[in-house]
Amino acid sequence: MAMPTKTEFGSPSATSGVKPAVWLSRRLRTGFVDLVLWSIATVGAFALRYDGRIPDVGWVVAVFAALTSMKLIASTTFGLHRQSWRRFSFLDAPIVAGAMASVGVVATVTLLVAPIPAVPIGLPLVDALLSLVLMLGARGGVRYLDEDRARRAPTARRTRNVLLVGAGEAGSIMVREILRHPETGMNPVGFLDDDPGKAGIRISSVPVLGKVADIADAIVREGVDEVLICVPSADGGSVRSIIERARGAAPHVVVRTIPALHELLSGKVQINRIRSVTIDDLLRRPTVELDVAHILDYLHGKRVMVTGAGGSIGSELVRQICKFQPKELILFGHGENSIYQLERELDVDWPGIKYRSVIAAVQNVVRLENVFNTYHPEVIFHTAAHKHVPLMEQNPEEAVFNNIVGSRNLVELAVQYGVTHFVNISTDKAVNPTSVMGASKRIVEMLVESASRRATSSQTFVSVRFGNVLGSRGSAVPIFKKQIAAGGPVTVTHPDMVRYFMTIPEAARLVLQASAHGTNGEIYILDMGEPVKVLDLVKDLIRLSGLEPDSDIPIVFTGTRPGEKLYEELMTESEQKGRTSHEKIFVAQPQPMDTDALERTVDDLTAAALASDGEQIRVLLSDRIAGARLQFQEPRIDEEPPMLA
Repeated sequence: MAMPTKTEFGSPSATSGVKPAVWLSRRLRTGFVDLVLWSIATVGAFALRYDGRIPDVGWVVAVFAALTSMKLIASTTFGLHRQSWRRFSFLDAPIVAGAMASVGVVATVTLLVAPIPAVPIGLPLVDALLSLVLMLGARGGVRYLDEDRARRAPTARRTRNVLLVGAGEAGSIMVREILRHPETGMNPVGFLDDDPGKAGIRISSVPVLGKVADIADAIVREGVDEVLICVPSADGGSVRSIIERARGAAPHVVVRTIPALHELLSGKVQINRIRSVTIDDLLRRPTVELDVAHILDYLHGKRVMVTGAGGSIGSELVRQICKFQPKELILFGHGENSIYQLERELDVDWPGIKYRSVIAAVQNVVRLENVFNTYHPEVIFHTAAHKHVPLMEQNPEEAVFNNIVGSRNLVELAVQYGVTHFVNISTDKAVNPTSVMGASKRIVEMLVESASRRATSSQTFVSVRFGNVLGSRGSAVPIFKKQIAAGGPVTVTHPDMVRYFMTIPEAARLVLQASAHGTNGEIYILDMGEPVKVLDLVKDLIRLSGLEPDSDIPIVFTGTRPGEKLYEELMTESEQKGRTSHEKIFVAQPQPMDTDALERTVDDLTAAALASDGEQIRVLLSDRIAGARLQFQEPRIDEEPPMLA
């Protein structure tokens, strides 16, 4: 919080960072102003009641002393001395009104009980009303003068003409913040908003110039240097349209935004929250509304274990789970550095959450059983997995050991130790898999479904399936950004490559929501919106960097890699079942494998992996998984694999 300036009449926390003598001086100054206003109000009340002829001055002084004493008591009781005059708002006005109303009522009741002939019954109410008007006027005047002084700051300090898109609550707050802070160099020239009721109005003296579709004309007419998007709920398509129209009118105009709604929930709209538009904004979808009651029911007060807790999805799940106050968190991971970083974050952000860190691998069943014996997890989120398609094509044995064998160990112990909720994080690459990684994750889905048939009535085993997560380790966007920063080229495997994308927080929230539905054995699929062409994603990233595709940054197509699809699928035709009660979550009808056949498959895959027989692993996966179309040529290790798609 910024320290109050010397001109401030009061402060919500005036003693914070302010010397006691200065604080007392401010209190005395504001108290003296109120005292003068009360004097004027009392004299005015007598003048109004007696048509301008003041009666005996002695009675006026006596009534003034009595009413002033009552006003001082009310002012202290209602905390008026703690109000900031420079930040006075409509929300503060009812407090002032309540204080003066209490004085008027108490004084009137007193006169009814003990009448004074020289003092009319209605005088205290008139006095209270005049006091209220004068006090509100004084406070409003101080705020107006303060804002007007900032608004009239030397124009040399406001060097950038800013056009605000969105004249709602966020835009109104933002323009007031800009006007209060000339040091930002921002000069708000107008709003754009599609609400017909706002056409032609002014907000904090800044006019609404038209609709969002008029952005090109407004940029040229007003000489706009920067466009600020003040619509936290805007979807990705709207953000993209604003950027395209703005850049079409002025190629070098800067487009910035305030965060999406879920980012603003922890704090108010402020200037320091303004940031550049990111690729997340262009893919933004409506905020996911959580069914808090259901999630709270199975997480609150429980021992929750997250495997792969140091990873992108695992760590975000940990952050989201903390909000539901688990009894204890078990942070299970193989990478010690990532777990250490997560510990430091929890110590700062969630000091009241108890956690245990376990550095181990899910393949080690002896170590894993010791963890179950020691910590007794009740809820498990299984995110630990090898996920890189090209690397698993080169190392299929590790896909078997980590993804399949490790998951079987975890699932079997979860059944044995009575885990109430087991949530497996899967991938769209498990649908009709063409890669070892995707096929291994399909086997894991089968293992979870098989466990659900052997579980007790108090246990729930489900899988949650989604696609690419922006910003996760090894994902496309960080690689593209590095290539752009290096001046290119940006490498894309195929011009028609299409993927589903979502943000890390969105993925974590939907995983929690899906698992709350808790229908045993089902596969939940997150609604990821429309798939995105990877080439379009690359072009967006280049433009967001202030450059132009091909002319500034070349794009090179390297060809698809082993195991890659051009188009990912979220479910097969045979799996299609419908939506859950949550609009963002579908449910798939799993296609189970016979338990004995599944066990034989895992045993055969393990034997092939121990023998380092990658070809046999591919044969087994292709033969045992319906819809699998794995490639059987071994990738050449002497060639550098092409960069991602």
